[in-house]
Amino acid sequence: MALLWPLINLSQLLILLAWNVVWISLAALGTLVTWNPDTALVFARRYYSGPILKLLGGKVDRSPLPDVDWSRPHIYLMNHQSAVDIPLAFNVIPANLRFVAKHSLKWVPFLGWYMQMTRMIFVNRSRRREAIKSLQQAGERIREGANIIAFPEGTRSRDGALLPFKKGVFVLAIESGVPIIPVVALGTGQLAPPDSLRARPTTVKVVLGQPIETLPFRGQGPVPLMDEVRKQMLLLQERLQDGGSEGASEKLPEPQRQAV
Repeated sequence: MALLWPLINLSQLLILLAWNVVWISLAALGTLVTWNPDTALVFARRYYSGPILKLLGGKVDRSPLPDVDWSRPHIYLMNHQSAVDIPLAFNVIPANLRFVAKHSLKWVPFLGWYMQMTRMIFVNRSRRREAIKSLQQAGERIREGANIIAFPEGTRSRDGALLPFKKGVFVLAIESGVPIIPVVALGTGQLAPPDSLRARPTTVKVVLGQPIETLPFRGQGPVPLMDEVRKQMLLLQERLQDGGSEGASEKLPEPQRQAV
């Protein structure tokens, strides 16, 4: 069987590339017909993400969702282990999502076109002024009612441990006043390791935490909010590691509320 894995992975890669071309083309057509960039986001949730995960051999085990008004805009912050985290987020979060992504993805054929078409936010972290401008654009999207998802670690974790957070998205969250929903996934690094074409069938466990209100942190700077979100994500990660995802979101304590 070991000798067959390279052939299987090559076949998966070719099918994945073809699926991206077909699906993004259909999403673009749907957007042109409806003249609504959210159409392509609906395509991603309903038709794109599930087949991608199944193709790679991923079985998704999502915990019960928290009691949230999903029609409200939120900022979703997710740990990052693999490129699979993007379709996984589309698959498990019941809202249309716009990503805060690396500027270099803008130039990737088909994927970059899709991201521009759906008004994703590109951040060039090597240029501070452009990065600040990108976060301001994200704030505008939120005020228009958009849901934003970002990876606060800024890069993929190679061992699954939660890396230090970047402050930018927490400044954005405080300025916008939108609640943060922490999202933790376990297993995507094994399903599709970073910087590798190897994929192996894996159960991916996912949990969405309770919303963390950002208005009480206004005037305190980003660090207290960043610390609170990190604490909640570590708790979510611990529950997934210890007891699986079943009911995990319901067992977590309420996020700490800080005085204004």
